[in-house]
Amino acid sequence: MISSDSCPPKVRCSGCRDGAALDFAIAMAFQPIVDLTTGLPFAYEALVRGANGESAANVLARVTPDNRYAFDQRCRVAAIEGAVAAGILDTGARLSMNFLPNAVYSPAACIQLTLRTSQATGMPIERLIFEFTENERMDDPAHVATIVDTYRRMGFGTALDDFGAGHAGLNLLARFQPDIVKLDMELVRGIEVSMPRRMIVEAVVRLCESLGLTVVAEGVETQAELDALRAIGIRYIQGYYFARPGFATLPAIRMDSGGERLVA
Repeated sequence: MISSDSCPPKVRCSGCRDGAALDFAIAMAFQPIVDLTTGLPFAYEALVRGANGESAANVLARVTPDNRYAFDQRCRVAAIEGAVAAGILDTGARLSMNFLPNAVYSPAACIQLTLRTSQATGMPIERLIFEFTENERMDDPAHVATIVDTYRRMGFGTALDDFGAGHAGLNLLARFQPDIVKLDMELVRGIEVSMPRRMIVEAVVRLCESLGLTVVAEGVETQAELDALRAIGIRYIQGYYFARPGFATLPAIRMDSGGERLVA
């Protein structure tokens, strides 16, 4: 396992020098993002868990401003190593990892451990996606824009998670454009019977198409939700309808009663 304690001395930033070490273990669960065109996983999102499968809330409650940098770095290592161990290299899927923008002091310095882990495991960097959430308070949006631009220039994918749930909304898309926009589950829930939700999602999809961004719908749980989203033109779906997160495994995509993929 690659050490996630610090960056190399030549690229070390204040997060490495001044941040507290992480004094608890973590692991990852993985959930597929399904391509409705092929019925195959477009990507797997890495979701943090405790070492014995404890919930994300249990883990995140232990993250403080002092250990935030070490936590963010440990999550990157655990996600890549865990996905490779689970067999992601045998698929065509990408790996999507959440990161904390406020834990990235210098994009070029703080990415070094990710690069070393990718090289050591054989995980191509072009198959890695970094997600940041609209819900997290951003102390410096211009700094976040620099992070996104740096990651994209290095060959990583970027995604804005929980779109529609936070306070910034469209202002974030005006400041910087990630490769992927992930619609928050509250926009998806019951969309088949909610005209306002449907109209909002349709407008976001058209906007993202104009900007050249890929849309992923999160939190899909029912056939009715899936049918409504497919009719709107959304190709990529994540949610319990297809698979619950698999602890340290890549869960299979749900099949129908005849053993066929539901969307193939």
